[in-house]
Parts: sequence; C-alpha cells; structure tokens
Amino acid sequence: MPLFLLGGALVLGGCNAPTFGAFRGATVQGKDEFKLWVGMVIAGIIVAIIVWALIFWSIVRYRRRRSDEIPRQFHSSLLLEIVYTAVPIVIVGFIFYFTVVTENEVDAVSTHPAETIHAVAYRWGWRFIYQDGNGRSQGVIVQTGAEPALLAQSPNSPLYPRLVLPDHSTVRIVLTSPDVVHELYVPAFNFGRNALPGHPNVFDFTTTTTGIFQGHCAEYCGLYHAEMLFSVKVEAASQFQQWLTAQQSSQAQSGAAS
Repeated sequence: MPLFLLGGALVLGGCNAPTFGAFRGATVQGKDEFKLWVGMVIAGIIVAIIVWALIFWSIVRYRRRRSDEIPRQFHSSLLLEIVYTAVPIVIVGFIFYFTVVTENEVDAVSTHPAETIHAVAYRWGWRFIYQDGNGRSQGVIVQTGAEPALLAQSPNSPLYPRLVLPDHSTVRIVLTSPDVVHELYVPAFNFGRNALPGHPNVFDFTTTTTGIFQGHCAEYCGLYHAEMLFSVKVEAASQFQQWLTAQQSSQAQSGAAS
C-alpha cells in the first residue's frame, strides 16, 4: 500500500523524471535553465524525504502505546535547533548562488550576433523584422497574416508567423510593443520575456536543436489574446540563408508590384 500510494502521488503530480515536467531546452540558455530546474527539484525531493522520514519516525517512536501513557516530552534541543536553522540557510545560499549564475548566463548578450531580429508584439499578432548582425535591414518581414477571428488553428498554420532561426548561431532579439504588455513565450526554449511599451527588451537565443517549436503570447492582453500564436523553426545555417534569400526576393517583388 505505501508503494502504491507513492506511485500514485508521482503519477498524479505529473513527475516525469528525469525532466520533472520541464523541457530540456533547444537553446544554450534553455539548457542552462533546465539544469537549474532539475537541480532545485532534486534538492527539494531530498529535503522532502528527510522531512517525511522525520515525521513518520516521530509518529512511530513517540506514539501513545497505552491509553493512560503520555509519550516522553522534551522542551528543546540546542543542537537540533542549530541544525534545522543552519541547513535551510545553506540550502537557500546554494539556490541563490546558482540562480544568479544562471540568470547572468541567460541574460548575457553577444557582441557579435549572427542575426538581429526586431520582434514586435501588437494586438493581436506578431511582426519579425530581420536585420544582419550589424543591425542593417535585410528586407525581410514576417508577420501575422490575417485579422484575428477566433481561428482556433495550430501555431504551425500559415495564418500565424514563423520565426526562422539558424542552428548553432546566436540571434539577437529586440522585443517591443506599441500598445499593451505582451509576452513572447517559447516553451521548448524554457524562455519567456515581456514586450513592454516604450521599453525594448534585448536578449539572445543561441540555438542548439533543429526543429519546429510552438510559441505564443503568455500575458493576457485583451480580446484576441488566444490568437497571438507563432512558431519557431530552427534549421541548418545553409538552409536558413536559402530561406532568407528567397524571402528577400519574394518581398522585393511584392513591394515593386505594389
């Protein structure tokens, strides 16, 4: 029965070790966050096991054995109080240290990114404007292709924009909003950052894994918040250059025709 109850608690709690419900990260920054998450969960499990063991030991050791017998009482233990005060302080110190280190790694920006992309979140869509590493326009804009109408589509639908990134490259993202607060959130990257009116947020993605990943706005921003979907495609650098060249030619022709 105890094993059954423990197994049921793990299943109902969604504990899918060894990831503990998180993504492994498709970027260098996401992998750093994943390592911090796993370390904190494991530390929490160890603490929980110790606490549970002490609780059950106290229940068994100091239970009332006869109806007229009161378990042995004691007022305090200086050594015990020192231990259970010092240990949490040490644990919090380790958590604080590794959190600061990870935050610095995630927030660090490269001096020479391979690409710079201006991501504009607006009610209710996305616009991705591609520039080179020096900030010069590359003439490519990817944006939401239709007005929101509760389309209830997959983020991979052509109605929503796709942010294409080169693999194993550092890409600078400059995130802004012209209206209200939005949030660019890519679960597979273990990353979300607010788009704030009048305050650009600048960060880097250093990609490590090819594939297509879903993204969405994670800050409630109004009526069609649920329609603020997009996808991220990470592909080989050569394929990315081919895509970029094709987009430049197509959008240049469209601009000339209009």
